[in-house]
Amino acid sequence: MSQTPAEAELATLIVNVLNLEDVDAGAILPEAPLFGGGLALDSIDALELSLEISKRYGVQLRSDDENNRQIFASLQALSAHIQANRPA
Repeated sequence: MSQTPAEAELATLIVNVLNLEDVDAGAILPEAPLFGGGLALDSIDALELSLEISKRYGVQLRSDDENNRQIFASLQALSAHIQANRPA
């Protein structure tokens, strides 16, 4: 499955913000897990990413949100959450 334009933009943001020098943003599979497997991100990465998403897209991601597992499950899930919650 290829990335949508929104997923491609988000993948580039992830690679740049987290300094993932060995990762090609275009090669991140939309449905692959961001944490654990996939990119193997950790909680510090999630915090950095949340701050940048807030600045760039105006979407607040809180560390105590019970839905974070689903929100950060994959590039596809995170992108969908951002698109659904962006200010008009």
